[in-house]
Amino acid sequence: MTPEVPPLSRVQSTADLGPSARPKRFVFVLLDNFTMLCFASAVEALRIANRMSGQTLYTWVLAGDGGEEAYCSAGVGFKLDMDLGELSRDDVMFLCGGIDVKSASTKTLLNWVRREARRGVVTGGLCTAAYTLAKAGLLDGKRATIHWENHDSFLEEFDEIELTKSVFVMDGNRYTTAGGTASIDLMLKIIADDHGEDLANAVADQLIYTTIRTDQDTQRLSTPTRIGVRHPKLSKVIQMMEANIEEPISPSNLAADIGMSTRQLERLFRRYLNRSPKRYYMELRLQKARNLLMQTDMSVINVALACGFTSPSHFSKCYRSQYNTTPYRERGAQSGRLSV
Repeated sequence: MTPEVPPLSRVQSTADLGPSARPKRFVFVLLDNFTMLCFASAVEALRIANRMSGQTLYTWVLAGDGGEEAYCSAGVGFKLDMDLGELSRDDVMFLCGGIDVKSASTKTLLNWVRREARRGVVTGGLCTAAYTLAKAGLLDGKRATIHWENHDSFLEEFDEIELTKSVFVMDGNRYTTAGGTASIDLMLKIIADDHGEDLANAVADQLIYTTIRTDQDTQRLSTPTRIGVRHPKLSKVIQMMEANIEEPISPSNLAADIGMSTRQLERLFRRYLNRSPKRYYMELRLQKARNLLMQTDMSVINVALACGFTSPSHFSKCYRSQYNTTPYRERGAQSGRLSV
């Protein structure tokens, strides 16, 4: 699938880009129920780079198990160019993940990805496809990222990987993104490395992408910022809570750590969040529990322990109060799903 290139460059002449070289080929492997936005964002950045340079700098093909057709999570079908065949060592392979990536990471796919990675092919995972790379053992000992919704479950299953909250990570020849428009940021970085920042900036302008993020940018605002809390001591307490889910800290110790009395901390939470510190902390723990129940195969008791509950009955009672269902019913309805 080779895109059309206009005869005139919008950025610089072909001479400015140096001698004509063989275009870099990207192989997009579309997993079942992949997220269209992460895939489309990546392809559009490459297409526009060709258009703005006046050259065919990049080409791409669509691949998948069976080589016939793949469907995204929005139900749109894409005709594939190839099966899971042998790639060129100069190719860049990107797995495109989305809903239920665990089921989409079949044995056939994992074996193929491992084989191609052993041959030296640069390998990346867009959106939840970082899970596929991890399952194939390709991220062991490396830094990586994944969509924030899948962060907790990923940490529980792959403790040998340094998981970050960055929008994208490039660690050697392994690339991962957080999903959505993070594909644009990764592609702009690749374009800048290949052909200079002027071209990458021109591509961003065409995409009306006004703020280019780097691998130092995180995919979500901090919780205090997201909920509109600007009190420095309250923000610190919230961060401490988020970092201590498995072994919760008592409100009195939280208060002491920031130089407040327990009563002062209570008033601070009531004023800004309309709930007690204990209630807010419980909601954080239950949210993580829900993510683990919906996205992993962990037993209910292990989920409870991972979220600071030593009593299964107490966990069940709290969960029912928050979500109007039991952890066991939640697990039955959502078992094994990794979603975006």
